[in-house]
Amino acid sequence: MINRIDPQSWKQDLPAFREKTAAFYSGEMDKGAYKGFSGLYGSYAQRGGQASMLRLRMTAGRVTKEKLAFLAEAIRSYPVPRAHFTTCQTVQFHDLDPDTVCAIMEKALDSGIVTMGGGGDFPRNVMCSPLSGVEAGEYFDVMPWAEAAGEYLMTFIKAEKMPRKLKVGFSNSPANLTHATYRDLGFAARPDGKFDVYSAGGLGNNPKFGVKVAEGVAPEKILYYIKAMWLTFRAYGNYENRGKARTRYMQDVCGGPEGYAKAYREKLDEVLASGENLDLAAEPRAVEKAGDGSAASGPRVIPQKQAGLYTVVWHPIGGQPDLAALCRVSDLIQGMEEAEMRLAPDETAYLVNLTGAEAEKLLAATAENSAQSLFETSVSCIGGKTCQVGLRDSQGLLAACVAAVREAGIPDGALPQMHISGCPSSCGTHQTGCIGFRGASKPVDGKPQSAFTLYVGGNDRQGQEKMGRELGAILEADIPAFLVALGKTVAESGMPYAEWAQQNPEGVEAAAKPYLG
Repeated sequence: MINRIDPQSWKQDLPAFREKTAAFYSGEMDKGAYKGFSGLYGSYAQRGGQASMLRLRMTAGRVTKEKLAFLAEAIRSYPVPRAHFTTCQTVQFHDLDPDTVCAIMEKALDSGIVTMGGGGDFPRNVMCSPLSGVEAGEYFDVMPWAEAAGEYLMTFIKAEKMPRKLKVGFSNSPANLTHATYRDLGFAARPDGKFDVYSAGGLGNNPKFGVKVAEGVAPEKILYYIKAMWLTFRAYGNYENRGKARTRYMQDVCGGPEGYAKAYREKLDEVLASGENLDLAAEPRAVEKAGDGSAASGPRVIPQKQAGLYTVVWHPIGGQPDLAALCRVSDLIQGMEEAEMRLAPDETAYLVNLTGAEAEKLLAATAENSAQSLFETSVSCIGGKTCQVGLRDSQGLLAACVAAVREAGIPDGALPQMHISGCPSSCGTHQTGCIGFRGASKPVDGKPQSAFTLYVGGNDRQGQEKMGRELGAILEADIPAFLVALGKTVAESGMPYAEWAQQNPEGVEAAAKPYLG
């Protein structure tokens, strides 16, 4: 069994962060050195070096009442101008001054929220299908196992260093919302209550889908597979070239997928032969709450598999919630039995375990701050105005596109959820979106202009995974017009986008041609 780390124990590391942060903001430490240090604490200086970001781990995307109350308290007690629901199911606070980032980091531990390892070369937030345990049709509830994996991976924060960050995901169905089949390590649920295990996948430069390294793994045994991943990473990961220090490059090092699978299984055999007990006890968890006879319906309401209970869907544009709305949600949920918030990899928040009457209250609380169409649920990284390594303002592009599509009156369903990344890192998962954009440059009269490269045809569903085709760069200023033109074409067909795209495989390329020139 694993030794769990008391969140309070991380407080002993915080004085060093305060000291280095003060040195950075006083000009005594350069941004490169500070970034290398601060990532361990889940914080980075933003572009320009005048403010900080703090990444609050929400293991498995689960935001309990207590954690939600902390978020609201921090927003009300400190100067927190901006929050972001991330594609790794965390909450980021942005535009923080040095005193605020230090204070929130410490206070968060009192509510069980850890920031350690949130950046840098460490195991990142463990991801999980957001509706696990409440979703009709799921194979089984994978969340208890994702949370156990998160606990275990925290013990690696101070272990011998791995080449680079390790991202682990759990999926409860072939919907594969967490991209479990192409994470560094992924556990994909099966109908028989077991997992298939995938390894060495990832997006960004040299993207690769994961290698299936095990089938039919009992949930109680997952920690052995995590330990084997760590050992494989240490043995075959690239310590010399930082650009290649991610697990997906190990497929090349080991001679391809089959060679990598063999190398991984050798490390797994070592773990199993070591005698170390990493078995997990079965942790069944059931929602005990019952409906009260009240009902709710609408486009943002999902009936749960528990009779009489509902989930409310809340997707702030770009994953950036209105802070007052976030506080209202927290205040309401505190009085609702078993209610909590779940974060999704597409920056949606799901408010779960609600009676019909409770759902109606939360619908009203989020009405002015939620996407109004499928297109408006589009995914965007935080963007180059904030991120040090970002190339383009992905959030700004999304806002401009939403405004243009609204003004043009494009009907819901004519445009899909798109995925925008400000740079090649693919934090917005542009490579597997049906429409994706990645920050780029395009020459105009011999001068580079702000642009985004267009990708089409990606798919993230398990068994149908596909990287999108790269069509070329479109000037940032032209992208809203391109999407309006595309939306009008699809709307005129009378088909929803997915059906139209299937029947017109070159349709997006034709619509984009005038803008790609």
